Amino acid sequence: MKLKQASLDYQRIAQALAYLRVHYRDQPSLADAAAHCGLSESHFQRVFSRWAGISPKRFVQHLTVEHAKQTLAEQTSLLDVAAQTGLSGPGRLHDLFVNLEAMSPGEYRRSAAGMKIGWSVVPTPFGEASLAFTERGICYLAFLNQDEPLQLLTAQWPQARLVRAPSEAEILAERIFSRAKRDQPVSAWVVGTNFQVKVWRALLAIPVGRIESYQGVATNIAQAKAARAVGSAIARNPIGYLIPCHRVLRQNGEIGEYHWGSERKAAMVAWEAAQCLAPEDKGPSEE
Repeated sequence: MKLKQASLDYQRIAQALAYLRVHYRDQPSLADAAAHCGLSESHFQRVFSRWAGISPKRFVQHLTVEHAKQTLAEQTSLLDVAAQTGLSGPGRLHDLFVNLEAMSPGEYRRSAAGMKIGWSVVPTPFGEASLAFTERGICYLAFLNQDEPLQLLTAQWPQARLVRAPSEAEILAERIFSRAKRDQPVSAWVVGTNFQVKVWRALLAIPVGRIESYQGVATNIAQAKAARAVGSAIARNPIGYLIPCHRVLRQNGEIGEYHWGSERKAAMVAWEAAQCLAPEDKGPSEE
């Protein structure tokens, strides 16, 4: 995947994605969606299919609340799958792609001052993002909305020494977003309470193309009555997409809140579902 092209494509079709999500019941035409983002019908079809891997018509099926509700209802819990396959825990299901290391708030206070953090703005399939890392792993990934690229990073690491490192950041972004790079594990380094880290590890157990409910995550960490606290921990996830908080939806199939916009979250969920389709399920090849 060429991330710069994917990022540019997303910027061109983001408005159409929002339009399709809202008006899917009306079965909007390709021409309607193209006009909504100011592209010709043929250009829109080409850009959209290149970004999603499937046609707009096929993609919109994964945007619907009904599809999300059906997926939540049909899937087996992660704990059940772990038991059936003999794995030691649901975290093993994520093919060990992410190595998550955690630092307690106390350790953070003792070691964060003067720490060197490399960072840069990088392209992603969901627009540009600010990505930061230390020698111990990625510590921050935030999609750019109206925020300054460093606004949240400096709030989280106020005493760190920030150094621009575009080449290293782009290599890490490629490993995060390219399925072809899944044989190259990524290290993530987070600061959080024991409960927050437990929730973030549970998110890593949700495979690409699957979704979970807040209640489901609470159940998977053996705290079924803590769905609200789980939601709070998810909202504090410092590494967007890599720690996949976007894969957690409300029990009724609605997207719910997302720091970087519910439309972007919906696009992520549908995009990942499309990437997981078998070639024969994607329909005819399209440009």
